[in-house]
Amino acid sequence: MLDMLDPTTIAAFAIGLMTAAGFLVAAAAVEGPGSRRLARRVEALKGQKPGAASGKTAAVRSLSRRDNASRMDLVARRWMPRRDMLIARLERTGKPISIGKYMVMMIVLASIIAVLLMMFAGLQPPPSLLLGAGLGIGIPHMVIGRMGKRRVAGFIGLFPEAIDLMVRALRSGLPISEAIIMASHEIGDPIGAEFRTIEAGMRLGRDLESLLWDIAKRIDAPEFRFFIIALSVQRETGGNLAETLSNLADVLRRRRTMRMKARAMASEARASTMILGSLPLVVTVILFMTSPGYIMPLFSDIRGLMLVGIALGMLGSGIFIMVRMAKFEI
Repeated sequence: MLDMLDPTTIAAFAIGLMTAAGFLVAAAAVEGPGSRRLARRVEALKGQKPGAASGKTAAVRSLSRRDNASRMDLVARRWMPRRDMLIARLERTGKPISIGKYMVMMIVLASIIAVLLMMFAGLQPPPSLLLGAGLGIGIPHMVIGRMGKRRVAGFIGLFPEAIDLMVRALRSGLPISEAIIMASHEIGDPIGAEFRTIEAGMRLGRDLESLLWDIAKRIDAPEFRFFIIALSVQRETGGNLAETLSNLADVLRRRRTMRMKARAMASEARASTMILGSLPLVVTVILFMTSPGYIMPLFSDIRGLMLVGIALGMLGSGIFIMVRMAKFEI
């Protein structure tokens, strides 16, 4: 295989491997001091607050992201565009993914894809690097977005049950802060993990409302924002908070039922979108395998490339329209 490649391709392959290895070594080197500083901070907090064992994981994650940023994180924060939005997307996943790790992952993935395209697809270095850069940026972005949406959906799915636990605690005479802390220990993640950050924050002297709005930045859902607003209004005007939260839990359950019915009604449209959207790609792959000489002029001639671009644009616009038609906002 290597004998069939020209020196430029071999050099690009070697540079890509060395770049990937260099970034991996740099990431491993810069994470060490930050982890040691984090351990010292956690030990200091434990010495000051002997009872602060609960919520330690959330406190560790918060400290590691904000106070002990590695040099790679600082470089990424300086050069990457729309940093605040990217940090919010990473925090929404609930995983300890720093912006530096995300940048390293994109660079390594782009290098691997570019090298694979040069070795096995026979592309020249410039288009391989462009495709590798596009896929290296797009694939992590899509994966992070899907992880965040899945976590928010899991939070909203468990939220009515968490509200029921709070209502029972309120009716037994506990304040709302203690009710939220009790629910954090009784219900599973992601609600349990997020609500345990409230317990850790209140031990450090922060007020409940600001801690809830911090969670709302990670859990971007109208249901949770309405919960915070209900607590704020009840604190200012008074009233039966247990009854208000009980009605909110009932509304959330009805909304979830309606959303599931709408999804079932749109299942046929989604299936049609997947079939019609994948059919041109499947046919192209089959022609590559059975009659490569018949379809290769489409990718080697400039007129064929123009037709491919027009076809991809029309296919993408059609898929977008069908997806929007099958999506219901409830």
